[in-house]
Amino acid sequence: MSNQDQQPPWGKKKKPQTPEEMVAQLIKKLQDYFSDSPQKKSGQENPNSPSPANPFASIGKLLGIILVVLLLQGVYASFYKITPGEVGVVLRLGKYSRTAEPGLRFKFPYIDDLYKVDVEKIRKEEFGFRSRFPGQKSSFDRKGYHMESLMLTADKNVINVAWIVQYRVSDPQAFLFKIKNVRQAVRDISESVTRRIVGNMDFDYVLSNRDLLAATVKQELQKELKNLQAGLSIGTVQFQDINPPDQVKPAFNEVNEADQDMKRLVNEAEEIYNQKIPRARGKAKQIVEEAHGYAVARINDAKGESQRFLSILTEYKNAPEVTKRRMYLETMRKVLPAVESIYIMDKGQQTPLPLLNLSRGSGSTTSFRQAK
Repeated sequence: MSNQDQQPPWGKKKKPQTPEEMVAQLIKKLQDYFSDSPQKKSGQENPNSPSPANPFASIGKLLGIILVVLLLQGVYASFYKITPGEVGVVLRLGKYSRTAEPGLRFKFPYIDDLYKVDVEKIRKEEFGFRSRFPGQKSSFDRKGYHMESLMLTADKNVINVAWIVQYRVSDPQAFLFKIKNVRQAVRDISESVTRRIVGNMDFDYVLSNRDLLAATVKQELQKELKNLQAGLSIGTVQFQDINPPDQVKPAFNEVNEADQDMKRLVNEAEEIYNQKIPRARGKAKQIVEEAHGYAVARINDAKGESQRFLSILTEYKNAPEVTKRRMYLETMRKVLPAVESIYIMDKGQQTPLPLLNLSRGSGSTTSFRQAK
């Protein structure tokens, strides 16, 4: 038989493994000590033995046990562990002392208090709806949250807005001690900022500028939280749904259809305008340019004719007979090709003489010649 199998008849003594087990064993021994009489230590009662003369001996033992328990508990509470993604805020006698980074750390027992804060967790607040069964097949519940989503725009229209705000802790000390209920503060400020910004925009502008609205809300929300020293950093503001209320959706759809028809007609009119007006302007400009050209041509012709007349006048003054004959011949050269019948008058001839025009075709008329 091995040494491990050889045990005393009263059994093998079990040693405590953790401080909690040590404290439990000490408490059990204390209960056993006060439940049994000192005269039962030998296992038999002795009625003739005298009672203990010093009652404070038991109290001293009790205080000693209590001190040992407190000491063990203080040693156990002196060490703590900060996991990655967390920071520890240590208070000494109720006043901020330091911020502990991840790892195994030490603090003074009964003097220092520790608060752990997850600084990498992305916290999310939903407005106008709530997520049910988040994941790949997440569903959303919108019933009962109309008071959060209904807002009034600048043109006095009601709009239904649902959005998400995501944030994380940037200053653990401020997050713990500056605001009592940080989550409620984020919700109140987010709703207030969003209502104020939507209330300064028209209905159509809110519907068509979702990204700009989200950026403006994020900037204003971060500014308000910074003024409150909430110790938070806004990550994302995302608008999930922006629609008119269900009660006015049919009328809203009719208005949208009418607006689309109006825009279509306006676009068609602009198309016709872009086709007709430039063409008319080009035609008008062409007419004006032609008029300018005609005026310039007539002026140049007039100047040329007047210059020609002056030149002929000068030649006429130098040689009148020659100039008159030349002008006569030039005029006849222009006129005669267009004349079909020619009459020549002769003094001694009394009747017209026929003249056969051989330069024309056989079917041409006969001209007559009359003596002059």
